[in-house]
Amino acid sequence: MAKVIKLRKGLDINLKGKATKETATVKCPGEYALVPDDFTGVKSKVVVKEGDAVKAGDALFVDKLHPEVKFVSPVSGIVSLVERGDRRKLLSIRVKADEKQEARQFDAKGDVKALMLESGLFAFLRQRPYDVVANPEDKPKAIFVSAFNSMPLSQDFEYVLEGQEAEFQAGLSALAKMAKVYLGVSAKQTAKALTDAKDCEVNIFDGPAPAGNVGVQINHVSPVNKGEVVWTMGAEEVIFLGRLMKTGKVDFTRTIALAGSEVKAPKYYKVKVGQKLTTLLDGNLSPSGEKEGGLRIISGNVMTGFKTTAEGFLGAHATEVNVIPEGDHADEMLGWIMPRFNTFSTHRSYFSWLLGKKKEYVIDARIKGGERHMIMSGEYDKVFPMDIYAGYLVKAIIAGDIDRQEALGIYEVAPEDFAIAEFVDSSKLELQRIVREGLDILRKENA
Repeated sequence: MAKVIKLRKGLDINLKGKATKETATVKCPGEYALVPDDFTGVKSKVVVKEGDAVKAGDALFVDKLHPEVKFVSPVSGIVSLVERGDRRKLLSIRVKADEKQEARQFDAKGDVKALMLESGLFAFLRQRPYDVVANPEDKPKAIFVSAFNSMPLSQDFEYVLEGQEAEFQAGLSALAKMAKVYLGVSAKQTAKALTDAKDCEVNIFDGPAPAGNVGVQINHVSPVNKGEVVWTMGAEEVIFLGRLMKTGKVDFTRTIALAGSEVKAPKYYKVKVGQKLTTLLDGNLSPSGEKEGGLRIISGNVMTGFKTTAEGFLGAHATEVNVIPEGDHADEMLGWIMPRFNTFSTHRSYFSWLLGKKKEYVIDARIKGGERHMIMSGEYDKVFPMDIYAGYLVKAIIAGDIDRQEALGIYEVAPEDFAIAEFVDSSKLELQRIVREGLDILRKENA
C-alpha cells in the first residue's frame, strides 16, 4: 500500500483563469526553436549549420563537457537560424518545419541510458544537487517523478494522462532499469495508472503548494546528502520516454494548459516543445488587459516560469503558458489601507479572507514594494514544507558561506522550491534567483 505523507506547511493561491478540461489543437507553426537556456548547467556546442536538413530526433547541439548528451530537434525540416547573443552565446536554434514530418528511427531494445543519450531524452533528466541536466557519468541512488503540480494555474496531469497510460508505464519501467524510481502522487488523484503504477514506489502527498515539487518529495522520502546524486524527470517527459520505448521515435508532443485571468478561453492545447506561442495566443487574449497596462506572458507556471512574448517559443520543460495582468498602470485608491474584498493577502490585511478559500483572485505582476533588508520573521518557514531552515539558507547564500550552505541543505533544493516563500516575502527578495546563483557558485567550487 502506498505511503501517505501529510504536509501542513505551504500555501494554496486560488487564481482566476484555470484551464477547463477541454483539449484543442492549433495550426502547427512554420518555425520551432530549441533554447539552450531551458537546459540549466549546459555549455552548448552547435553541431548543425543554417540550411541543414534535420529529422525529428537529430541533434542540434551537444554539451561541451559531455558531448554524449544531445539536444535534438522536435520536428523535421531545415535549420533556419542559429541565433547568438553577446560573446557569441547560443540563444536558440530554429528549424523551419516540413509539411510532411519525418522522425529518426532508434533501436529501443538496447541499453536504456544509451538510448536516452542518443535520442535526446537524457537532456530531460535533471539532478540534485544543483538542479542541472544530469551527468551521464553519475550513478544515481534514485530517480524521482512527481505526477502533480500544486502551484496555481498548473496543469492537471491526471487529465493529461488519459489515453497515454501505457506510454507512462513504459517510461517508468525504462527508468527503473537505471535506478529505483519513486513516483509522487497527489491525495486527490485516483487514476489507476498512478496509484497502481508498477516498477516504482508510489508515495501519496497530501498538502498545499509546493507539495507537488519534486524537491519536497525527495526531502520527505530520500533526502540528498553530500556525495549523493538523485535524478528527476517531469511526468509528461516520462511519457516522451514511453513513446520512444514503444515506437523507436521521439515525439515531443505535450498537452499544456493555457491559463490565466487574461486568457479568453483557458483550456488545454496539444503542442510540441519549441512551438511558437503565437499559435496559442493569437485572438485568445483579453483586449482589456492590454489597454489597462499590458499583459505578462509566462512560459511555464505563473510562480516559477519566465517572462516571454507572443513571439517567443514554448520552453522545453513548460507544462503551462500563463497570462496575467502586468499592472503597470493599476490605480488603487488609498492603497493598502482600503478594506478590499478582491485582493489576496496572506496576512488578512484585507477583508477578502472572509470570503473563504473558494474565492478566485486576479493578481498582477507587480512586486508592490521595493527590495529591503531581510526580515527574519519566520515567513518562509510557514510555507516551506522541507526539513530545512529556508531563511538561514538564503542568508548563507547571500553571504557566500559555502560551508554553512552545505550544512543547511543546499544540495536538496532547487529555485522552484522557494517560489511560495518568494510570494509571501515581506523583504521582496528574488529568492529563486538567489538560490540559482548559489547553486551555480557551489557547483563551480565542487567541479
